[in-house]
Amino acid sequence: MPPKVDPNEERIVFIRAIGGEVGAASTIAPKIGPLGLNPKKTGEDIAKATTAWKGMRVTVKLTVKNRVAEVTVVPSVASMIIQALAEPPRDRKKQKNVKHSGSLTLEQVIKIAQNIRGRSLARTLKGTVKEVLGTCVSIGCAVNGLAPKDLFTKIDDGSLAIPDQ
Repeated sequence: MPPKVDPNEERIVFIRAIGGEVGAASTIAPKIGPLGLNPKKTGEDIAKATTAWKGMRVTVKLTVKNRVAEVTVVPSVASMIIQALAEPPRDRKKQKNVKHSGSLTLEQVIKIAQNIRGRSLARTLKGTVKEVLGTCVSIGCAVNGLAPKDLFTKIDDGSLAIPDQ
């Protein structure tokens, strides 16, 4: 048998969940059961914390200390873009592989890039903005009415200025 977990030690567990839905306790149990947490109660806490991301798949960070879980949402760039497009929540079972045809402003893209700046591997904010634009390409949305690929060339040749911070 594995050794007992020290209850005073802080443990971090990442779980992918659907926003606003109580996931099956059986899927969470193998990850949090050894830490002494109740999977059903933790699933309800996750559902409560992810209500702003209803219907979208988001990553949830559980910080466990003294058998108490603190839930924080760590949204992906794609889910941040979809939320910025302000589309109504969709039923995942009925609609599959939806192309998001909305348009974002460049300011919204820069704001998303600033939010994920700490997690990004790019050296500058300019590189992070290009990462977000790449996600816009895969989602299928436009930026300022233009295709995101057109903005790549404008950023590279310097005709579109991106702030340093």
